[in-house]
Amino acid sequence: MTLPRRSRHYALRAIYVTALLILMSTSWMILAGTQVIQSPGDLARFGATFFQILAPLQLALLVFLSAFGAASAVAQEKDKRTLILLLLTQLTNQQLVLGKLLAALLTPLIMVLASLPVLLAVQLFGGVSNDQVARVLLITFAATLVAGTLGSTFALWREKTFQTLSLTTLTIVLWIGLWEGIGVVGASNPLLTACADWASPIRGIAAVTVPRIGDQSSWSLSDPAICFSLFAGIAALLLNLLAIIKVRVWNPTREVRSVVQDHDDVSAIWDKQLSAEEIAEASRGGHVDSIGRAATETTEVHATRRVWDNPVLWREICTWAYGRKILIIRIAYICMSLLAFFSLNKNLADIEAGATLVGLETIIPPVASSIAPLFLVSLIIINALAVNSITNERDGQALDLLLVTDLSPREFIFGKLWGVLYVTKEMVIMPILIGLYLTIRGGIDFEGFSFLIVGFLALLFFVTILGIHCGLNFANSRAAISVSMGSVFFLFLGVVTCIMIMISFSGSFEQQLAPFLAFILGGSIGLYVALGFRNPSPAIFWSTLLLPFATFHAITSFFIEHHLTSVTVVTIIYGFTTLAMLMPAIGEFDVAMGRTKSDDE
Repeated sequence: MTLPRRSRHYALRAIYVTALLILMSTSWMILAGTQVIQSPGDLARFGATFFQILAPLQLALLVFLSAFGAASAVAQEKDKRTLILLLLTQLTNQQLVLGKLLAALLTPLIMVLASLPVLLAVQLFGGVSNDQVARVLLITFAATLVAGTLGSTFALWREKTFQTLSLTTLTIVLWIGLWEGIGVVGASNPLLTACADWASPIRGIAAVTVPRIGDQSSWSLSDPAICFSLFAGIAALLLNLLAIIKVRVWNPTREVRSVVQDHDDVSAIWDKQLSAEEIAEASRGGHVDSIGRAATETTEVHATRRVWDNPVLWREICTWAYGRKILIIRIAYICMSLLAFFSLNKNLADIEAGATLVGLETIIPPVASSIAPLFLVSLIIINALAVNSITNERDGQALDLLLVTDLSPREFIFGKLWGVLYVTKEMVIMPILIGLYLTIRGGIDFEGFSFLIVGFLALLFFVTILGIHCGLNFANSRAAISVSMGSVFFLFLGVVTCIMIMISFSGSFEQQLAPFLAFILGGSIGLYVALGFRNPSPAIFWSTLLLPFATFHAITSFFIEHHLTSVTVVTIIYGFTTLAMLMPAIGEFDVAMGRTKSDDE
């Protein structure tokens, strides 16, 4: 009743549809500028090709938007301790779980419906049928629903926002990768192929976007749209049922219960009128680390651990600041690394056996397609932890304690930076080890390995500082998470989509350049509004302006095997952007925290 009446709701829907129309117009300008349209068949080929690009793009965008939106909607309630207030009301479990879920999915599901006129406009070119549009909408709607349900269930289960976002990301990627692998390995097995068609939205969307000859209106259990929609509906039902049953078991969390117990213990201690030293020792004994030591060694008395000169870094490294269940995230990531390793090993064996490259494999090497998702997921998880390292402090009102301490901005920022990289050390080390294995197997030479590591480290520091920058500049946790992770998705998913359009409608590069400059320039403006509008500076302006162009240039340089150019552009531009966000975080930290007054004030 409230959200649809806000101007932001209309703005998001209008921006999304406008972006789809601009993408379609850009593709048409490329086709009309590079080829002569002589027959309706040329228009039909354009419509079919663009439809095959637009449908997977919309699916990927809305799946992650719904998953992160639903997860952050519940996680924000936990971080601000307002979920406990909802549990104290007369809301039933069903109202609480389904209410939060459907409210969070309102915008993504309406965006699915808002894309219908654009898909029908593509149909006017030919090459796309009404049934294809209906099947694409059905798969996208079902995938959006089940992804949002997954994120909401994880958020109700886990205590920390980072755990929720990471588990959601890893589950989605592992699920899609698992069934894609089963579909490829079991291509000759009808049962495995049918299971992959039922469970994978990627296979379903790929099947329905290809024009079919024959009866287009037959809807049966063999239809990929029906298969995945039924599977997604059953999965969403089971996940919601689990959340409804367990919501009051999972919540309040153990952390909240321990805080209540600590308050009770302190009250009891004060009632006994003990000395100040006895009270302090009893309070320390209630800490989670003291409890852990007491559980393992009950006979020996341990002294309180010494905190490092940088208490922020000490907390990040020496305590379970993000919960003990982060071990689940590490195990899931290692499983994904193993899948990437097996896929890489298979592709290397095929290359050594002299297998013929077909389709996109002639442009994107199979080796790159095996390890690129692992690298991207690593960057997404690190970015999620970086932004949550700030928003968790703000939501817990611990950030205000900085006002009464002598902690310097440099200690805080670098403490968070190195702490995030330490907590996510598996996401840093595993890609490097896989790159080293690729070098040993002869997939790339030592020069290529050096380029790979340098580029990866440059992007690594960029996404970490990006998360810290957004966490400091946005008071709302959901806004900070959305802007931070949305910027990462735009820089990679958006630019890769532009390149795929250029490849699909190949022709004169001079004719293609003008419309793509306009499209990427629009992305640069949006990136500046997201990152630099609240804290403007010339460095952030130029860096956000150049980032999409640099990413586009780096990826195209990789395609044409100019690897030195690619890594040089990535290192310089992303390194400059990292410094552009890092310097204000250190230099204007006191002003942002209200500890000093600026000259204007």
